[in-house]
Amino acid sequence: MKISLFITCLSDALYPKVGEAISRILSDHGILLQFPTIQTCCGQPAYNSGYWEEARATAKTILAAFEDSDFVISASGSCTYMIHHYANLFKDDPEMRDKALQLQNKTYEFTQFLVGVLGITDLGARFPHKVTYHPSCHGSRLLGVKEEPLALLQQVRELELVPLPFAEDCCGFGGTFAVKMADISGAMVNEKVDHVKETEAEVLVGLDMACLMNIAGNLRFRNEPVKVMHLAELLYEGVKRA
Repeated sequence: MKISLFITCLSDALYPKVGEAISRILSDHGILLQFPTIQTCCGQPAYNSGYWEEARATAKTILAAFEDSDFVISASGSCTYMIHHYANLFKDDPEMRDKALQLQNKTYEFTQFLVGVLGITDLGARFPHKVTYHPSCHGSRLLGVKEEPLALLQQVRELELVPLPFAEDCCGFGGTFAVKMADISGAMVNEKVDHVKETEAEVLVGLDMACLMNIAGNLRFRNEPVKVMHLAELLYEGVKRA
């Protein structure tokens, strides 16, 4: 089968090690990921800002990029859920709407695919650190990805998983929200980092680099030594240590 990686903008431009980790983990289980080079932004910034025509243009590129893929694996819950909006974007175009629904049904966030499709929770990883987990809003609330990342973390040897107080609270990023309402966004991420500090964790892990970038920026601003990692990065590092 043809299984493709949807890298997403932030991972592609700023955090390429996330895509590398996903590729290497799946390669260890016999899956060689394809990478359609025409893929681009999912269109979420334009969509959320009301520029639906521009979002449709971007969506058409994504639909073309993954049309022949049997599965599409994404590094972001937020971008994965944006694909669920495509059917609405093309509600007046039956052919494109059908393609949108096909892509929606075969696109999975990384842990969704690893646990839900492949049935893998134990990668044999070892990570001797205290870790806390931030569930990003789109992934947990809209995609329903809640148990999968925890199932993977609980199988990592020597990892101490510490609950994050008020974990379900938004980190304040929200894409354009952080720009349009910077004061509110800043207050929200300050509160999130206060809770991260309460855990005394060495590492904060999550599934969406947009949220993790926001939290990491606040941690650096406050000179806090907490390391921030995508779950795929933590798992791959743990596999190399095992």
